[in-house]
Amino acid sequence: MTAPLRLGIAGLGTVGVGVVKIIRQKANMLADRSGRPIVITAVSARSRDKDRGVPLSDYAWEDDPIALAQRDDVDVFVELMGGSEGTAREATEAALAAGKDVVTANKALLAIHGHELAIAAEKVDRVIRFEAAVAGGIPVVKALTEGLAGNDITRIMGVMNGSCNYILTRMQNAGLTYEEVFEEANQLGYLEADPNLDVGGIDAGHKLALLSAIAYGTKVDFEGVELEGIQRVTIEDIEQAADMGYRIKLLGVAQRTGRGLEQRMSPCLVPSDSPLGQLEGGTNMVVIEGDEVGQIVLRGAGAGEGPTASAVLSDIVDIARGTRLATFGKPAEGLEAATSATSSASAPYYLRLELLDKPGALAQIATELGEAGISIDRMRQYGHAAQTAPVLIVTHKTTRSAIEDAIVGFKKTAVLASDPVAIRIEAV
Repeated sequence: MTAPLRLGIAGLGTVGVGVVKIIRQKANMLADRSGRPIVITAVSARSRDKDRGVPLSDYAWEDDPIALAQRDDVDVFVELMGGSEGTAREATEAALAAGKDVVTANKALLAIHGHELAIAAEKVDRVIRFEAAVAGGIPVVKALTEGLAGNDITRIMGVMNGSCNYILTRMQNAGLTYEEVFEEANQLGYLEADPNLDVGGIDAGHKLALLSAIAYGTKVDFEGVELEGIQRVTIEDIEQAADMGYRIKLLGVAQRTGRGLEQRMSPCLVPSDSPLGQLEGGTNMVVIEGDEVGQIVLRGAGAGEGPTASAVLSDIVDIARGTRLATFGKPAEGLEAATSATSSASAPYYLRLELLDKPGALAQIATELGEAGISIDRMRQYGHAAQTAPVLIVTHKTTRSAIEDAIVGFKKTAVLASDPVAIRIEAV
């Protein structure tokens, strides 16, 4: 029989324990599917004595993940610790230097250091696989590198952070404010220890940068991702957008244009009846558009023990089968430096304005839109509240810079009761 593939697993949190469970429970199935046994030889975590609900006595224990990465009886270093610096980075570098393949779920590590790690891996003929780093159980990395290899990718977009999608859909379905649902999500353990990684769009931005690098053959460029979180989304925006036929999502979009590579992670309006508009709770969805295949939609659990461990095992099985792919789909030395787009592609925008109840106020707003070269597609005015009048406007396609010019003009009119809200509407 072919020699077993020997794993060293660093990190025994939710995902690490999930990987151990699958290997223990499905050893025969994995061997049949990969053509060789897959075994764990050693593990490492912060606490040796913690009860993790799964037997670990069969495996050697290393207090130091770097020592685990260098063991002679480890073929694949499985990094499930997290973090872009420190032990996770050092242990991954040590594993590659020791001639090990690496499987990781660490989106932050690869978004910041992915290119240099890919070069290090390819110099010693090793692979780094990271299906679990993007969208949990959804096989989107495999889709881009394998299933869609014959396509020029025209656009990638998706909801890639389940916590944010939970907050936005809970606000809409329960009529609660952002602050109320944020606290609820935090109490339920849905948010990172630093919640800004979720609600600030950073976590999802890491994922978008990785997918963009694969799709467009560029070096990972997280710094080039325009980030805007969901902290400013109000229940009024959600309710009034719904009244206009839209839902608000934290949406990642990557596309190559004549102006450069556009990468955005920001709140957007999408049609309520679109696949993205119907996405509820903590589920993720990635939409990929290719010149040959058209549009495909991938939907599934974006986090959790089972889905993420499933993605880790998909990479391990590929390595066991002998599948050898460049980290980002093509040799790292050939990846181009990304040239960030100088401006975003044009799109319609949703504007919410609170106007003082003055004669001619709306006419002044319309004048400022015209001065900025923006035409109105739809407008809706709601009942007056005290001395103000809420107004919603959906524009025809325009640019972000034109919207910003219009907002500057609005503020000069002295008819605004509060700051305007402008949210891009994405075609899906």
